[in-house]
Amino acid sequence: MLLAVDCIIFGFDGQDIKLLLIQRGFQPRKGEWSLVGGFVQPDESADAAAARILKKLSGLDGIYMEQLHTFSNPDRDTVERTVSVAYTALIDLQKFKQHLHEDFHAVWFPINQHPELIFDHQLMVNKAKEQLRYKAALHPLLLELMPAKFTIPQLQQLYESVYNSEFDKGNFSRKILSTKLLVKLADKDKLNSKKGAFYYRIDRKRYDANKQAFLNFVPDPKI
Repeated sequence: MLLAVDCIIFGFDGQDIKLLLIQRGFQPRKGEWSLVGGFVQPDESADAAAARILKKLSGLDGIYMEQLHTFSNPDRDTVERTVSVAYTALIDLQKFKQHLHEDFHAVWFPINQHPELIFDHQLMVNKAKEQLRYKAALHPLLLELMPAKFTIPQLQQLYESVYNSEFDKGNFSRKILSTKLLVKLADKDKLNSKKGAFYYRIDRKRYDANKQAFLNFVPDPKI
């Protein structure tokens, strides 16, 4: 029995949340679209294998990653009995693009508009999306997808992309700022409006202390 890891990698480009897929480089199903993954080596844990694969793909350390689920259906792989531990990773898309390893032939697709996936990878993606929406409502983990500085409208765009729903601007801003996880900066983004929107950054000390706290982070969507 083989033990593998598969990584469901989400990134945000400022407008939509994206899913990273690669074209499989070996048989079976060579050339078809797949999640990023690989096999666990004899001297490493599943967590270590996922971290190794993400580091090789992105060149980045400290990527937000958590174990999602173990997929062990006996016929999930058509060649050998393979158990896969799936992980969800959240990455700042701009940093990721700068380090993307060309050998993976990786492409970003909109989270709800991507090609057919091999084996049970669509099931993994569906479960990851469900878990992301659930946890993002309670924890501030979507901040992991934001650049070093960002505006509240940009952050709202991310949440609306994840939930496929609109939020009231005033309620969203009040809810986000009430968490006290953001630090207001002096400069503004003046490209998207005449008045401009202030930039914010994450207060890392507060974020690290509260990222697992239940903050009820998402306001009610507009009806």
